[in-house]
Amino acid sequence: DVSGALCISHAWPGMARTIYNDHKRFLKTYLTAYPGFFFTGDGVYRTSEGYYHLTGRLDDIISISGHRLGTAEVENIVNHHVAVAESAVIGYPHEIKGEGKMLSFLPQNISWGYGTANLAAELQQLISKKIAKYAAPDYVQVT
Repeated sequence: DVSGALCISHAWPGMARTIYNDHKRFLKTYLTAYPGFFFTGDGVYRTSEGYYHLTGRLDDIISISGHRLGTAEVENIVNHHVAVAESAVIGYPHEIKGEGKMLSFLPQNISWGYGTANLAAELQQLISKKIAKYAAPDYVQVT
């Protein structure tokens, strides 16, 4: 069980070869961070059985009241909950905080004794405990 950056060692048909009018940016973004590998920009979690789970963009950052928070960081915590199949976190304009956060999740199986309202509240508490109070989403949507 390990988490990290998703990098690819060999080229594949149709992959990007440059950024229009900015080849130096292409090299810096995708080929410099991990020499010898193409950096996809995504985070990944590999299970002990060898399965890969994409955890989200590593550069997808929300700024909440001056705190920089990666969406993948929150999604990773939510996705480890037994009643959650998948989740997504997005930012939205907030008058006071600059950006707010909304969590959307797909439940695994509600028949496990979790009502969706209870599960939403439990996920907010879990995020507050594992990261910080400011990281708890303003809105939680069951998908």
